[in-house]
Amino acid sequence: MSTMMISLASSVTRYRYENGRRYHAFRDGQFYGPNDDKYASYEMVVHHLWLLTLDDKLFLAPIDDPEMILDVGTGTGLWAIDMADYFPSAEIIGTDLSPTQVTTAPPNIRFEVDDACSEWTYPRDSFDFVHVRGLTGCVRDWPYLYEQAYKHLKPGGYFEHLEFSIDTNADPNNPAHAHQMYTQFSNSILSLGDNRTGMTFRTIRHMKSYMLAAGFVDVEEHRFVWPIGPWPSDPHLKDMGRWGERNWADGIEGWVIALYTRVLGWTYEEVQGFVKEFRKVIKDRKNHFWHEVRCVYGRKPFPGEVVESGGKAEAEGGAAEV
Repeated sequence: MSTMMISLASSVTRYRYENGRRYHAFRDGQFYGPNDDKYASYEMVVHHLWLLTLDDKLFLAPIDDPEMILDVGTGTGLWAIDMADYFPSAEIIGTDLSPTQVTTAPPNIRFEVDDACSEWTYPRDSFDFVHVRGLTGCVRDWPYLYEQAYKHLKPGGYFEHLEFSIDTNADPNNPAHAHQMYTQFSNSILSLGDNRTGMTFRTIRHMKSYMLAAGFVDVEEHRFVWPIGPWPSDPHLKDMGRWGERNWADGIEGWVIALYTRVLGWTYEEVQGFVKEFRKVIKDRKNHFWHEVRCVYGRKPFPGEVVESGGKAEAEGGAAEV
């Protein structure tokens, strides 16, 4: 290995250690979440919760026999690895700011350290499917990312984006849905994204419009509910609620500790006190909380295909420039 390659490899693993957690080194500060073992365990919970949401499907877009798949923000690579097993003849690429993916991956997958918010360096029209999941609060310019996905998809390829809402149904006027801590948390995180970091946590509200504005056609939006706690009577929702409770209980420290200490100036002790009290609220069976998640996908039109109004153009004379 050359000296330059060793230097590059060491620079992306020269992690930031802060408040007992570990964070990515490449493009330091771009992502608020840790990349340590605790966060890897949390990602397993979230992956399972998405599988429950989609009825054990890895995607909803009508893709068939893809050759090239890109997973943007792959994290530990769980989704990408499952896709590599599901499509053994496809080449899967998973990108992330951290090289913390599982090492025992199938032979048809590779992981790359990259920042999806920068210009993508793949050739145009490379991928049959581009997948993004759970990057709310991490992207400063979502329309640009959508344009990059459009540019690098083959004509007829699909882009699928899945996100969660920070807002819950916590309502101070409803005893079954009331807790001041929940509303304060949602408001503080939304305000941080809007006014301090420039990376919105309201992504879920705009995914369909981003998709249409980028030029995608056959755009579909699917909305789901994640209960927080096993309070629903429906057996499937009750099971999801158990995992939804774990999602919040296991995830809350990683969600807030960097944002609250770096941006709001909280101390470590203040964050830990908040996390402890917040977990009590989550586990309180009197609270019937839920929040929304959405899956939006769209197809890149073929050359010459007529595009309905609202897309990039009325007729595509070829692959549109982005």
